[in-house]
This record gives sequence, structure tokens and C-alpha cells, in this order.
Amino acid sequence: MKLLEENKKAILLGNEAIARGALEAGVDFATTYPGTPASEISDSLSMVARYMNKIGIDVPFYFEYSTNEKVALEMAASAAISGLRAITSMKHVGMNVASDAFMTYAYVGCKGGHVIVTGDDPSCHSSQNEQDNRQYARFANLPMLEPSNPEEAKEMTIEAFKISEELEIPVLLRTTTRVAHMRGVVELKKLNMEKKKGKFVKGDYVTVPEIARKLHPVLIKKMEKAKEMAEKNKFNYIEDFGGNYGIITSGAAYNYVKEAIDDLDIKTKLFKIGFSHPLPEKKIADFLRNVEKVIIVEELEPIMENEIKIIARNNNIDIKIYGKGFGKFGRIYEYNPDIVYSTLSDFFGIEYGVKEIKINAAPRPPILCPGCPHRATYYAVKKVAPPDTIYPTDIGCYTLGVLPPYKTADFLLCMGSSAGSAGGFSKATGKKVIAFIGDSTFFHAGLPALINAIHHNHNFTLAILDNSTTAMTGHQPHPGNSIDGMGNEAVAINIASIVKGIGVKHVEVVNPYNLKATQDAFKRALEYDGLSVVIAKAPCILLDLKRRRKKITFEIDQDKCTKCNVCINDFACPAFYRDGDKIKINESLCTGCGFCVQVCPEKAIRRKK
Repeated sequence: MKLLEENKKAILLGNEAIARGALEAGVDFATTYPGTPASEISDSLSMVARYMNKIGIDVPFYFEYSTNEKVALEMAASAAISGLRAITSMKHVGMNVASDAFMTYAYVGCKGGHVIVTGDDPSCHSSQNEQDNRQYARFANLPMLEPSNPEEAKEMTIEAFKISEELEIPVLLRTTTRVAHMRGVVELKKLNMEKKKGKFVKGDYVTVPEIARKLHPVLIKKMEKAKEMAEKNKFNYIEDFGGNYGIITSGAAYNYVKEAIDDLDIKTKLFKIGFSHPLPEKKIADFLRNVEKVIIVEELEPIMENEIKIIARNNNIDIKIYGKGFGKFGRIYEYNPDIVYSTLSDFFGIEYGVKEIKINAAPRPPILCPGCPHRATYYAVKKVAPPDTIYPTDIGCYTLGVLPPYKTADFLLCMGSSAGSAGGFSKATGKKVIAFIGDSTFFHAGLPALINAIHHNHNFTLAILDNSTTAMTGHQPHPGNSIDGMGNEAVAINIASIVKGIGVKHVEVVNPYNLKATQDAFKRALEYDGLSVVIAKAPCILLDLKRRRKKITFEIDQDKCTKCNVCINDFACPAFYRDGDKIKINESLCTGCGFCVQVCPEKAIRRKK
């Protein structure tokens, strides 16, 4: 187990390095709702807990995959207020879910250190937006650190615990996809793993208005101290490469800047910001006085740029500050070497030419896995639903239903929005509505919306796609599973029982691999006058493949095949392909689900012996 080794170096993902930093810092409590690009933080801690359980060692920390980010934060906040060290990790949009608790938690503070990790996703690699969560540090008035590589990620995690305990408030650790998923050499120092018990001492933690008014000025004073800490912090430092111009940068962009300085032989003074909120104002002012002009290199919003311009104005420093809008620096998408190299070349007056290479490659969008039960569900639904049916969808693998030929996704905002918006579409349009939501997402945010729909007698069908796992982010357990994130037995919550228990009258559970049964179930649901629920229950094909003892594959009887292309054009399983005038099945892709046998109108598909 690499994460439990000591006194050596290892190559770790940025996320693994954060988990290692938590272990070296003596973390007592870890919570999460998994989401890319932050998933591997919690997955690493889960693996450590499971490994220790397996070999009979008492796990020195508590870990859980919580129902959602708000619950994860509330769990960990309680531990931190009781004097334990806690870490809570989530993707950037998860902060929106946690923000109700998060904003007031800043007032209440903590006794043990609490590190809250937000994994931002510039360029929307796996997200529905690319919000800049540096705003949350400003919004809640809390400190923030931003690593640029795995070694910094580990060390900043440890530092964040110290800052949190000194100020008695939680600290944000912000990563981005490139930092979270880059690999680098990390020094594995001594682990600090000792099981501790928290102690809650009652105080001003009930934030009625009178208490909240008292706590807000206390938070302001704590952040004044944080400003002083930022001035001396080791993660805010200046590198002098000569010249009279300056660069100020942070996060992943720092890596591109350093490469550009080396490759283009740029003479500059470089200010690397790691403790990014509050900014070290005095140190920045001194830096600005010693350069003729400066450029700010930061991804997404011009947050540092605007704050540094205010610092310059307040200190009467007459200097031209460049940033967004100069060269290729914009407010959307992540930076890359070409963007940074070309823009810094313009800024420093250096000739930079890159030969444009044109690659004529067809784009390859993500697709549902061969044998995925969601594909079977979509195929059945499209066979029985009216052409003008509206399909609200949700966050998960099944969002790929937006692609042809299924086109079973028309609207998506956030976790749980399918159930929340379905009633609105039904009321507003009078059309048939089938909303899709996954099992993990149902537990996360679908229940309140479903309760609302029952209470207001909404008329739509909710299809709960239950594949027994949190598939999209790496097969983490959820409340429907009988094993938790530490490998312990857990109470598996039955979705059908919940749905019936809160008042849904029309509920059916089907195996989506049974085409006729699934079609019939959705027919009945669509005909029902009121709220209906169909639970399409079959394990994720990747989990199913692990359980099988032998590989099952199918083949096409070429004598029966009429080249109707239903398997390719309508069912769209990626295991099917055209070979000249024949249609064949790629054995390396075929998962042996057998659904295609029911799809083929000519009965030309058979199990291979």
C-alpha cells in the first residue's frame, strides 16, 4: 500500500498527494461526495481504510461517502468543532450543494483543523459549468491555498490544517483538473496516524441572529490575522530571473509560466501565489514597485488581477497591469502552453513561432459502455414513448443519453434537476415527460424533488436507473449498497421501498435487459394519470464483468443478417461494426449482455459457443 509507506519518494496523482498530506497531518475524519476531478482524494483514503481493515489494523480515522456534499460538510464540521482534524473533498459544483452549511460554518469556526477541498474544472472536462470557486473564499471570507503540483498539494494540505487550527476556521484548498490529475514526485514523510476521540465543548454555535451578529466581527478579525500570515507564508514567494518586468501567477498556470521562462529564456521577476486568499498585499505592493510593468497569469475569472489593481491604486503605485484581454488570456477555459507562451512572447517582445499541425481525426465523444443497462433502458423507452416526449435528465453516465440515436436528454441543470424540472415541464406544456435519474443521484438530490412532485400531484414518469453504484466517478458505494467506504457492512436502502413509502402509487421494478418487460412497464407508466416511477435495476456492466467466471460473446449469423442496421443505427452498441458489406461484432468490446438478440428483427444474432 503505497500511501502507507514512509521515508521515501513516490510518484502520486495530485489527488493522491492530498490524501497523503491528510494522513501525514493525522486526519481523524474524512467525508466526501465523489465528483471528478476530486474523486481520487476520497478513493485513496477509502482504499487505506479498507486495506487496514483487511489486514486487521484498527483504522485510525473515520471515512464515509456521504449522501451529498452538504451532509459531508456537516459531518466533518461536527468532528472539527469537537477538536478533530477533518477533511472534506468535492468537485466545484459540489460546493454549491454544501454552500448553505459552508457560509454559516465560516462564522461558527472549528477547534480542530478542517480542510475543505474544491476540485475546479476549467474547460468543463467532466462538469456542467466551469465556475471559479476562488469566489467562495471571498464570499465566505475564509483562507484559500492553491497548489501547482502534487508535492505542493501534499504540503499545502498539511499547512492548511495548521492555518485552520491557528485561526479556528476552515480552510479551502483549491485544485483544478490539471493539478488534481497530474503526476509528480512526492516525498513521503512520517505518518501521523493515531486514533483520537473528539470532545465537544458547548458554546456560541447556534446561529440565531443575536449569535450570528456576534460571530461575524470575530470572523473579520480572524481574516485580518490571515492577512498577516499570507505575508510570511512559504507558498507565496518570488523567483528572480532578471529583467525589469514582472509576472504574478498561481495554480496550474504557474507550471506553464515556468516552462515558458525556461524555453523562451525570459528575463523576469516571478511572484508565485500559493496562499491566495487573502492576498499578501504588502508583499505584492513591494513587488509592483520593483518592476516596470506586470502581467497576471490566472485561469478563469480576473480575481487576482482585480485585487492586485486595487492594491496598486491604494498604494499609489503607477504601473500598467496586464491580464485578461491581453494576448490569448481570456475568462473561459483552461490555459495551455500555447496560450501562455504566445501571450508572454507578446508581453516581453520575444519572437515566438509554432508550426501549426493539422490533424484530420474524427472527434470521439464519450459513449455508454458496451452492455450498459442504460442503453437498454433508452432503447425500450424510445420504442414506446410519443415522439414529442420531453426528457429531463440528470448527472451521471446516463447523461450520455443526449447523444443520437437515443436523444433521451433534453434538459439538465444539476444533481436532482430531472425530478425537480419534470413537474414544471408537465404543467407548462401538457406533454408526456419521462425524467431520468441515477441511483446515487436519487439519494443525493432526487428525494426532495420527488416528495414535492407527490405532494403537488405532478404528472410525469420518473425513471430511476439503478446500477448499484456511483459509476461515473469510479464505482464508489452509496446508500443503496451493503458495504460502506471503509469496507464495513452497511444498511442498504431499498429505492422501491422509499418511493412507495413516500406515497407514489404506481411503481414498477424491471430488469432493463428484458426488452419486452421494460417496454410494457414504460407503457403502463405513460398511461397512468399522475406520478409514476419505473426503476430499471441492473448492475453497471463493469461490475458485472468482474463477477463473471467466463467471458460471454455473441456473433452474427451472416446467412440471416439482412443488413437492416438496427443494431448499429438504432441500438448503437459500439461492439457492432461494418466490415465491407458485412456487419460484425468486435469480441474485444462485446460484454455478452445479450440485449442485442432481442433487438435484431431477423434473429441473426446468437451466442458464440
